[in-house]
Amino acid sequence: MLRHVVLFTWTEGTSPQTRAATVAALARLPEEVGGMTSFAVGPDAGLVDGNAHTALVADFPDVEAFRAYAADPRHLAVIAEHVKPHLASRSAVQYEV
Repeated sequence: MLRHVVLFTWTEGTSPQTRAATVAALARLPEEVGGMTSFAVGPDAGLVDGNAHTALVADFPDVEAFRAYAADPRHLAVIAEHVKPHLASRSAVQYEV
């Protein structure tokens, strides 16, 4: 199994409503794109200063399923419409579980 972890930091001035809409768009990826065996996305709990604003964790049965998800036009549309316009930084890792 392959785990995909992404941390998003939004640009200063990104409204709480925009952040919530972005998380909601990301949360629809399992039903719109599929391929994962588990999926979670949510805003930082605000317990430690300096954290990223949003985290996404998705598990895939294999590398091929991850690559299909990563290249899916619906996934790419969510990134283009909801993520990139408000993105200050992004960090990601994929690892075997």
